[in-house]
Amino acid sequence: MSSPATVDEYLDALPDYLANIGKTLREQLDAALPRSDGQMWHGHPVWLSAKTPVAGFKAYPAYVTLLLWRGQEIVDPSGRLEAAGSGTMSSVKLHSDSDLDLPLQADWLRQVRELGAA
Repeated sequence: MSSPATVDEYLDALPDYLANIGKTLREQLDAALPRSDGQMWHGHPVWLSAKTPVAGFKAYPAYVTLLLWRGQEIVDPSGRLEAAGSGTMSSVKLHSDSDLDLPLQADWLRQVRELGAA
């Protein structure tokens, strides 16, 4: 099977419980990062600003990870964001719809946007 070429194809290939999380994240990322372009990048959906990754998500068998490339530079009063990879990336694992915290995530995305990344 070939890799998905679009975010829609990516979401369509996921089991329903993961696709629901992904669809919610996509709507939130589109709304919060209007100057960024959501597209497939290295096999998963990423919102890019001037070819620089800002945020995205990646599905695994049991969860979806929300990725924030400058997430270590923002304030996270919840303590839910975890350092991811090298550099300043942070992420949070979302196992079900109940793990989504739209107001908190909106604040994270606002802060990323204000860093000038989007």
